[in-house]
Amino acid sequence: MGASVTPPDWSDKTVLIVEDVNDNFLFLKTYLRKTKIAVLWAKDGQEAIDMAAQDKSIDIVLMDIRMPNVDGYQATKEIKQFLPDLPIIAQTAYALNSDYQKVFDSGCDDYITKPILGVSLLEKMSAFL
Repeated sequence: MGASVTPPDWSDKTVLIVEDVNDNFLFLKTYLRKTKIAVLWAKDGQEAIDMAAQDKSIDIVLMDIRMPNVDGYQATKEIKQFLPDLPIIAQTAYALNSDYQKVFDSGCDDYITKPILGVSLLEKMSAFL
């Protein structure tokens, strides 16, 4: 059996999950529940930009890259213009080296590939929270 990992206590933190697919959002929200982090949901990049501009409680963003309307690259660029220190972790199902470079060029601080493994998600987020 694998060792049990005690989840971090992020009850004083807020994550903005930017995800256009309901099932993907629900997975992330459900997995993060044990950390007690407050969860906000934006369904596209424009909504994420607006929420980041208005809600100063956001500590970290999980940014889907492929979305309709405003994609994750553009949303990240715009958010980083007014919140340069807000950590943004890209979520991408596309694992090409050129995609990784584009993720960092847009301003993302890190990335995680889909399908997302919960333990990896917590490790990535822990580096910023």
